[in-house]
Amino acid sequence: MTPLPMDRHRLFSPRGWVLLLAFTLALAIGVPMLHLAVPESSALHLSEFYVQLLGKFLCYALCALAIDLIWGFTGILSLGHGLFFALGGYGMGMYLMRQIGRDGQYQSDLPDFMVFLNWKELPWHWALSDSLVAMLFLAVAVPGLLALVFGYFAFRSRIQGVYFSIITQALTVAAMLLFFRNETGFGGNNGFTDFKRIAGVSLQLPWMKVLLCVLSGLVLVGALLLARWLTQSRYGRLLQAVRDAEGRVRFCGYDPVAYKVSVWTLSAMLCAIAGVLYVPQVGIINPSEMSPGASIEMAIWAAVGGRGTLVGPILGAFFVNGGKSLFTQWWPEAWLFVLGALFIAVTLFLPQGLIGLIRKLKR
Repeated sequence: MTPLPMDRHRLFSPRGWVLLLAFTLALAIGVPMLHLAVPESSALHLSEFYVQLLGKFLCYALCALAIDLIWGFTGILSLGHGLFFALGGYGMGMYLMRQIGRDGQYQSDLPDFMVFLNWKELPWHWALSDSLVAMLFLAVAVPGLLALVFGYFAFRSRIQGVYFSIITQALTVAAMLLFFRNETGFGGNNGFTDFKRIAGVSLQLPWMKVLLCVLSGLVLVGALLLARWLTQSRYGRLLQAVRDAEGRVRFCGYDPVAYKVSVWTLSAMLCAIAGVLYVPQVGIINPSEMSPGASIEMAIWAAVGGRGTLVGPILGAFFVNGGKSLFTQWWPEAWLFVLGALFIAVTLFLPQGLIGLIRKLKR
């Protein structure tokens, strides 16, 4: 059996590296300068609202990148990645709730919702919630472990196509219903909110908001480099082979289950990291983040941007969420119709998404 050849191509073209460097510098230097150094009276000032909005979009872009790894390169359409995003957010939210301390409404060491429900002590799964390092680890490890176990049994059973998509959506709905229950210790339908500080530093400080936004961007850049390196390697070639002809891959002596489980778990962990970064910037996490609609939107971001390109889904996340922000201000009741029409138009006329359109215009 002849092994698959290694791909010797560069990660990016020279122009690609320049664009990536420009994007990184704009985030790391431009955003802090425009928000902290430029006076508010100036037209160049970047307001707090847009700093938080940019940070939120960067987290969404990380989710879209994660979706592209499994859908664009492996052919696995997940309609449940909102679960992993929310679990990462809940992990960070538990720590932020403990950081409130006695500054809450009831001035208790317990979170306010526990006092309201007449809880006397923290439940067992809150044992490490006062440690930032422990909760950061658990916020990524728990979704990763869930994805590993679920993916192993699903892929070993050779569940594919629409059946796998339905099962992932069912898993998300089941988790959402569980988190809606007050006795689970996750705040019920209200979730977690009213965060005060992180690592003893107020979340309302301007430089903290900028730091979280910049950190989200740097994590996105790091994830893009990792994904690009993986997809250009032999591992990435095998993922694409599994997508195009899984039976032939199995006939050649490779185990498709191992590759599918590994990329599925990595994708889930990337979504969890996005959730960790999202919660302190938005200031709330509740079970609605696990709704089927949230997971479907992630798939739409990847489709609109261009599946199998890595950069395309990132552009798609910014494009769709930018449109959502505009429409929800001007004409909120029309947004869902616009989103559906956009998805249909892309499917019919732009199967390669925005990236495909850009390439056509360049040609």
